Amino acid sequence: MMNLLQSIRRYLSIIALVTCSIALLSSCKSVTSSDTVDYKSAGAVRGPNLSYPPDLITAQADRRYIVQDGTATMSEYNAAVKKSSQLRSNVMTGIPGMRIARDGERRWLVVEKPAPELYPQVKDFWQENGFLLVVDSPSTGIMETDWAENRAKIAQDWIRSTIGGALDSIYDTGERDKYKTRLEVSKPGETEIYITQRGAIEKCTTDTTGACLSTIWTSRPNDPELEAAFLARLMERLGMTQEQAKAMVAAPLGPKTPKAKFVQDGTNQAHIELGVSFDRSWRDVGLALDRSNFTVEDRNRTAGVYYVRYVNPKDLGDTKGFFSNLFGSKDDSSLKAKKYQVVVKGTGENSANVYVQNADGKPENTPAGFQLLTLLTEQLTK
Repeated sequence: MMNLLQSIRRYLSIIALVTCSIALLSSCKSVTSSDTVDYKSAGAVRGPNLSYPPDLITAQADRRYIVQDGTATMSEYNAAVKKSSQLRSNVMTGIPGMRIARDGERRWLVVEKPAPELYPQVKDFWQENGFLLVVDSPSTGIMETDWAENRAKIAQDWIRSTIGGALDSIYDTGERDKYKTRLEVSKPGETEIYITQRGAIEKCTTDTTGACLSTIWTSRPNDPELEAAFLARLMERLGMTQEQAKAMVAAPLGPKTPKAKFVQDGTNQAHIELGVSFDRSWRDVGLALDRSNFTVEDRNRTAGVYYVRYVNPKDLGDTKGFFSNLFGSKDDSSLKAKKYQVVVKGTGENSANVYVQNADGKPENTPAGFQLLTLLTEQLTK
């Protein structure tokens, strides 16, 4: 079935290319530059989650954080969402003191408003943009979207406008995105909002002749521009004008954060050395966790501890990856997820160390602990 679908996609792509080349130039339209993201079709119909990148391993979200709704039918749900949006638009007056903070290539939003008041608005923001939430945890200030396709990357040529409605599933970018949002209380009455993106791309597995036998999903590099686009959209959602939001996000980035150093000298517990303050280290480690294959279950800034879960792809022991477990009776990835503590300790005014401990808070001086420190070091040096 997969091979047949891929063949159909390639065949139609060739037809579209040939037809566009012989048609009038004005007949072939490309993606408009007015918007670079469009995920609104992601949750239109909920069947089996076939858009989930099958070979991108991830820990299953805690079921208590799955979004629940009390409405009985989809029509009632849509009506409730529309009514809620109208009520919000009538009272939305904007939030003073909202700004973009930056550190190297990292951007985040700072809002002079308590996190408990912001969280429902941020949650509505993602749902209004066509996403389903698989993690929704007001107590920790963390939410995570399901995988979705950015349909804005598909060229809007006249062929697709003619038959796209009937054969829309054939048009596929071969890419999926998911977003994590984390709200941090930096000081009383002020909240920092971080948005991080993870991507997956569909690639062919080939035989000795180079022919495509099947496709698999693999990770693709993080895209800071997608994160910036949604930060700008969130600022608009919170009351800022589109021009102001885009101008703030587009401001020049600052110098990069000094690189992290992985230390394993045999005498002390293996750790990461950072040449920045505790506050900055805490922020950077949180972003590194968000962009990696970690699930943050809780955190204690005062103690400098992130409580996380991590699934090692090797532990699944299945070449088909996560997809082979998705429709089974049990999700082996959730069973094999291990809990760790990632600890950030300030060692001076401009220095901090990062340690990985087991679930009981004891040093994880094992190959698994070294692997996690290596993954975090890679993210902290980007």
